[in-house]
Amino acid sequence: MSSSSSSSSSSRRSPRTALPLGWMPGDSLSPGRSSKARRSEANARRFLQPGETRLASPSERWQLIVRGRVQGVGYRAACCSRARELGLGGWVRNRADGSVEVQAEGPASDLAELRLWCERGPAVAQVTGVAVTTLGSTGQDWFEIHA
Repeated sequence: MSSSSSSSSSSRRSPRTALPLGWMPGDSLSPGRSSKARRSEANARRFLQPGETRLASPSERWQLIVRGRVQGVGYRAACCSRARELGLGGWVRNRADGSVEVQAEGPASDLAELRLWCERGPAVAQVTGVAVTTLGSTGQDWFEIHA
């Protein structure tokens, strides 16, 4: 009699559905409207919508005057390459007094990184000093070599 009662109780149970790996009993297999709404809101914040502009991180513009043996050693090309790697805008040029002038624009942390690079320069340069002046931002978003 006990065997018949156990078989009848197992026939009354609803069949268990297999849950996806990592899911717990009680998790919904089909996300509700609120989940879809939250996902949609997250995507709206993540991606720009047509006609929308996102506020950029605060941008600064620095002028760096680099002194020493910095002309004729590939300083401008190497500086331009490093500035582009950092995503900075601006330009670099030789000055008549033998120094190199750099004007770079972007986040302060990236400008500080460029300044550290300027203090060393390429391997054949001999930098004796770097003077820094803060300028007003222009919105320039590319970096180039000026003659």
